[in-house]
Amino acid sequence: MTIEEQVRAAQLGDDEAFHALISMDRERLYRIAYAYLRNEIEALEALQETTCRAYMKLRKLKEPRYFHTWLIRILINYCIDEQKRCRKTMPLTHPAEQPVHETPALDAKLDMELAIERLPPKYRHVIILKYYQDMTLTDIAELLEKPEGTVKTWLHKALKQLKGDFGKEEYEYV
Repeated sequence: MTIEEQVRAAQLGDDEAFHALISMDRERLYRIAYAYLRNEIEALEALQETTCRAYMKLRKLKEPRYFHTWLIRILINYCIDEQKRCRKTMPLTHPAEQPVHETPALDAKLDMELAIERLPPKYRHVIILKYYQDMTLTDIAELLEKPEGTVKTWLHKALKQLKGDFGKEEYEYV
């Protein structure tokens, strides 16, 4: 059974077809959610909420061949909403205010994650999808519904901004 046939069956009420579709992407969805939310419990909750939202809106999907892209978009939108909600409810503390004993490599990783969080959302999305999820620029462009040239420009600007934050040596490891 092709993906299109599975989506059509799920749209007609076949719960097993829907479960099979979700199961195909479960690991990838988890990795994306974790890259955005940085917390296992929140990532799992994001998967659950994404599955629920997809199930409720499945009949509105016009192009079954784009099911996986549509599902990832639902997940990303949920993660962005959660990030905004958490920023409103939890004050951010500066890492220097927290008494944590870390290694230099861990310090650099945390600094990079904080720098990525400070990027404008469109740049942050491209960095997360490209370097954390190993997606191609073509896949990212399709997912974000932007021309590939725009995605390349966003990636270039994001890397340039990170380079400014860290200097040339650390830029090469991004």
